[in-house]
Amino acid sequence: MTIQIGDKIPHATLNTLKDGVQAVDTDEMFAGKKVVLFAVPGAFTPTCSAKHLPGYAEKFGEFEKRGIEVACLSVNDAFVMDAWAKSQNVPEGVQMLADGNGAFTQALGLELDATAFGMGLRAKRFALYAEDGVVKQLHIEAPGEFKVSSAQYVLEHLA
Repeated sequence: MTIQIGDKIPHATLNTLKDGVQAVDTDEMFAGKKVVLFAVPGAFTPTCSAKHLPGYAEKFGEFEKRGIEVACLSVNDAFVMDAWAKSQNVPEGVQMLADGNGAFTQALGLELDATAFGMGLRAKRFALYAEDGVVKQLHIEAPGEFKVSSAQYVLEHLA
């Protein structure tokens, strides 16, 4: 079942690359914080690289001014996420999170079966805003679209 507004973010362990692969506990990541988590079907893919990640990199300061942390999620490994961040000049404060086996994505109910494209299980393109681990906004894209999960759209819909 897909996570809904008012639901608690499920517990999972994600990975990031900082002095080696580091575990990121979702309970700790969201506890007592405001967080925008956006997900992409794949690092280095066209829309993700041309629009989605660059939009959040560009608007990072606006989220930061509001006390909101920004995290990017993909069903990729931490090394790919780190290389992608470097290639896109992503600001230091944007967390690049790897959900290597897609367990967190599946726990959210936001998995995408991209086997027809040779990509296996991936995350749907989405953005969610959570406060203290509770989802306050959820924006899931229709297949092939990029509108409601953009940084600009999320910023416009924050209270």
